[in-house]
Parts: sequence; C-alpha cells; structure tokens
Amino acid sequence: MQDDRRAAALEAVLMVVDEPIGTAELAATLELAEPEVEGLLRALAAEYDAAGRGFELRRIAGGWRFYSRPEFADIVSRHVLEGQTARLTQAALETLAVIAYRQPVGRARIAAIRGVNVDSVVKTLVTRGLVEEAGTDPESGAILYRTTSYFLERLGIGSVAELPRISPHLPGLEAIADIEGAYGGPAG
Repeated sequence: MQDDRRAAALEAVLMVVDEPIGTAELAATLELAEPEVEGLLRALAAEYDAAGRGFELRRIAGGWRFYSRPEFADIVSRHVLEGQTARLTQAALETLAVIAYRQPVGRARIAAIRGVNVDSVVKTLVTRGLVEEAGTDPESGAILYRTTSYFLERLGIGSVAELPRISPHLPGLEAIADIEGAYGGPAG
C-alpha cells in the first residue's frame, strides 16, 4: 500500500472512532507495523497543523483521535447551542432512531449501525435533552445512551413501547428493523 493510501485508510478509521484509539489497534486494523502507523499518525498531525485546519489529530489518553482546534471552541459552542432551536438534521434523526429502538446503546454500536462517526451528533442530542447517559456497558465500559422523558414528550407518547414499528422494507433501515423490539419495545 502506498503512503498516501495508508494515510487515507488511517484517516478513514480515525473518522469513525468514538474514543481515542491506540497505535497497536490501528496497526492491527490496517495490517501495518506499529512504527509505520506511528510515523503516519505524526505526519498527519503535522500536516493538519501546517495547513491550519479547523481540526487536529491529537494523542490523548493513550490513543489518537480528531478534535476541533481550541481556538474555534467559541464558534463550535455557538453552533451547538444555536442548533438547539434548529430542526434536527437527517444524521441526528437517524442517530436518534437508532438510540430509541436499540437503547441502551453505546456510541460504537450506533456508529456501526449508521456506518459513520456519531460523536458530535450524540453530543448534540444530549445537549438538546433528547438523549441521556444510561450507565456503562459491563463488558467494554463504554457509556450507554437512552432517550429521555423529554424525547417522549416531544413525540407525544408515554413510553418507547409506543414507538411505531419500522418496516423492514424501508430502504436503509434494515439494520434498525432487525433490532426493533430487542429491548421489549415496539415489537407488536
């Protein structure tokens, strides 16, 4: 694999992680040597810094992850706070549906179902009061999320059991359709 291709593959993995990921795990995923992955990570971080991108690649908590740059914190905060009054995006609606039908569920599982990184979307849903933390997964220690009473209130229902069934024939919703009712929700 060429360096550009390796770096692109590394970026693709980093885009979907919801927690810092270690060099060893990245190396195993990409089937590359750890020193090579470490070099690629440092090169990408330097490239983003040199280009003055709005995000950076940081080594933190024993792993690597993308973060928005601190100098843009006020702009990012304003966007998140203004988003509270705006309509939910398609990504937010899809993420909310996964949480509603699969709760309690971790970000990694949500990301696996949606096929994209969901960190910022989950944070937005938490900020808006539609989703809350529901403890941690006993196996992985990951934070689990569930919908809130405010979510139920906004939908005008008394419990998640009243959520409508998702048709298994709707395009793109097969992953959710096969899990509806997995928590005792709208299976009937």
